[in-house]
Amino acid sequence: MNNFYLIGKYMKGKRLIYFFAILSTIVSSIITVILPLIIKTTVDSIIGQKPIESKWINYIFSLSHFQDTVSGKLFIAALIIILLSIFNGVFMYLRGRFASEASETLSKRLKDELYSTILKSDYYFYSKYQSGDVIQRCTSDVETVRNFVVNQFVEIGRTIFLTGMITYVMISMNLKMALISMITIPVSFLLTYYFFKKVQKQFKLADEAEAALSTVLQENITGVRVVKAFAREDYEKEKFNNRNRKYRNLDFNLGLTFAKFWSLSDLISLTQILIVIVIGSYFAIRQEITIGTLVAFSSYIGMLLWPIRQLGRIFSDLGKMKVSLKRINEILSEEKEDVESGLSDIKLKGDIVFKDVWFGYTKDKPILKGVSFKIKHGQTVAFFGSTGSGKSTIISLLLRLYDYDAGSITIDGIELKNISKKTLRKNIGVVPQEAFLFSKTVKENIKITKIKAKDEEVIESAKIAAVHDDITQFENSYETLIGEKGVTLSGGQRQRLTIARTIIKEFPILIFDDSLSAVDTETEEKIRQELKEKSKERTTILISHRISSVKDADLIIVLEKGVVTNIGTHKELINQDGLYKKVWKIQSLIKKESE
Repeated sequence: MNNFYLIGKYMKGKRLIYFFAILSTIVSSIITVILPLIIKTTVDSIIGQKPIESKWINYIFSLSHFQDTVSGKLFIAALIIILLSIFNGVFMYLRGRFASEASETLSKRLKDELYSTILKSDYYFYSKYQSGDVIQRCTSDVETVRNFVVNQFVEIGRTIFLTGMITYVMISMNLKMALISMITIPVSFLLTYYFFKKVQKQFKLADEAEAALSTVLQENITGVRVVKAFAREDYEKEKFNNRNRKYRNLDFNLGLTFAKFWSLSDLISLTQILIVIVIGSYFAIRQEITIGTLVAFSSYIGMLLWPIRQLGRIFSDLGKMKVSLKRINEILSEEKEDVESGLSDIKLKGDIVFKDVWFGYTKDKPILKGVSFKIKHGQTVAFFGSTGSGKSTIISLLLRLYDYDAGSITIDGIELKNISKKTLRKNIGVVPQEAFLFSKTVKENIKITKIKAKDEEVIESAKIAAVHDDITQFENSYETLIGEKGVTLSGGQRQRLTIARTIIKEFPILIFDDSLSAVDTETEEKIRQELKEKSKERTTILISHRISSVKDADLIIVLEKGVVTNIGTHKELINQDGLYKKVWKIQSLIKKESE
């Protein structure tokens, strides 16, 4: 997508305001060009004896009765300069106000759209981008675009208009002096172009290095428990230092490039000013030009060189903006997950059938290989198997985080792919293996799945999850603020809170993805008994590698390397050769020895 089209798209409704910002800049530029002409007239025609050449300036003087005296004319000239300066200030204020309003709107809309895209992208998105990099694109990159729009984009019009007007006025005053005043301009343009090409590449490298640095910082803040538990502070500090050093070196090289450009640019500009003053003075002595013309040229050459030097900043910011906008557009171009297509507004019961289901995250490495089983409404079914056997993948398919490659999955006789993802996820409650809590109160965390739940429902779900007693021991009970990701709680407390959060809503299908691994066996037994009473009308799916967690299930499905190897009850499976019987013997022996 074209860069400026993207800017225009998200500035819709504010384009007219932004046009007024550009218009204010043009008016300000006209006033800026007029001021030296007033000074020239003052020097040549008021202090000197040369007739006033400009008809409109002569007309202004004729309106005042002070026109017959030198002091009167000087007063009028001073008044004109003051008024023009005030008007210039007003239009510069309007330029800033209008440009800021348009750019802040652009910034907000980009952030809103980025956030919406992040939330609505499919599951593959989160494996494609690192969190620190995504944060960088939503903050620093958006700010880079905003800064360009509010400052440099307006300056492009000002630079072009000012350069054109000044060139025209200088040529109209004296062609020879105008050509002398522009001797170094081609050199400045070439230097600016070279700088733009070089700095664009450096911006990209520095931006990516900053994103990598943000990723390390974000990972260590969110994973502080692991860092401290394994005493990895020194290792992580060294890792951060290495990334920080790389970013520092790239940013330093960028600053060095800027320093070289501005020093060379200043040298060229000062040389040009020197040429104008020396040659202009020589022409003035020989009376080829007036003193006023020399003063005007001295003013105009500064005005002319500044926008040309400013092109360097404009082009450098343009290069940075293009890099940032490209990174932003990569996120915005991600395909959003379609959660609406398919059957909706249906209440699922929970009759689940897998028939010869094949799936792999890559086509050449299948995770599930012809998996088949049936789950009846109201049953408690457990999936048992070692890590990597495909247990959690089955849950991902049920939630349509991924779609299966071959075979058939039906719920209540309806093909899964025909049911909208939104409907599926409204009917399936999941207690994930990794307990994630928000930086809110205990009550707010439990009510996330049911915002309008009453306090009695919150307490009831907490009791079922065997966490109520723990909560009442907190300083502010259910109003206690939990740290980010539940960092202030123990692992067992976090898991039980996620259970309470899920069961508070009456999901027809309830999934526990190894979500009792952080609680002791006694507490686990208590929770399972409470859930059994509560879940008689629900289809409940348990995922675990512990026999104690699955032995009371109505049906146990054993998975090994993506293949169903055994199906039956606990009593049936301990009498059949296979993985379940082998693990049961080992865990029973360990339990006896520990007792």
